[in-house]
Amino acid sequence: MSILTITGLNLDIAWKNKEENFKKIENKLASVEADLFLLPEMFSTGFCMEAEEVADRNEESLIWMKSFAKNKNSAVAGSVSVEDNGKFYNRFYFVFPDSSFEYYDKRHLFSYSGEDKIYTAGTERKIIDYKGFKILLQVCFDLRFPVFSRNQNDYDAALYVANWPKSRIDAWKSLIKARSIENQAFLFGLNRIGTDGYNLEYEESSMAYFPDGREISERKSDLITTEWNLDELKEFRSRFPFLKERDEFEIIP
Repeated sequence: MSILTITGLNLDIAWKNKEENFKKIENKLASVEADLFLLPEMFSTGFCMEAEEVADRNEESLIWMKSFAKNKNSAVAGSVSVEDNGKFYNRFYFVFPDSSFEYYDKRHLFSYSGEDKIYTAGTERKIIDYKGFKILLQVCFDLRFPVFSRNQNDYDAALYVANWPKSRIDAWKSLIKARSIENQAFLFGLNRIGTDGYNLEYEESSMAYFPDGREISERKSDLITTEWNLDELKEFRSRFPFLKERDEFEIIP
């Protein structure tokens, strides 16, 4: 039986201050145990368009994540602003307990904020394997594009990390639940809290779902925790084999 415990941190991200955010996370998670710790989109800087100023050029956030994962003997995942070969990416790292890692570059860039003018869109859909689970990695605005995240019977769960503001929070809440139901997958959507450097407000709105639409998360202070049971998912899909009737399609880059 494969069971995965995930704890997400509803982080009030310190604007453009990596070291302060690293310390915040370490302090808030110091006594917490989980198989996976989930952090918000651009957790080390905030969702910042000044990429020239804030982007990791020497893997600062990744180095910290590796150290954190090793010390906790757990995986840690979250997105950061990075520069790679002269281009900027909103990169979602998944770091394993042994410090190995995989990453997904955000595919759908938020043109409303000008993200598409500064960052380069990723081209590959990323599914990682961890403790018996196949997990799809997604970032914020990806949530609005169900074709890209459509389950082709190739994943069990999805992680969405975000900076989704209070002014549009109803869309976040509706779509997170919908993505779980339509893809018959566990889903954890982690949003930030507080106010960013552009004076955008964020409310506590992180949640985890079972694919029948039930929320399966517990909240304590700034932490939200969920437990996924792979046998329960397989039994549910066996009783309701809706994925077998999915439409066939091909995504053209």
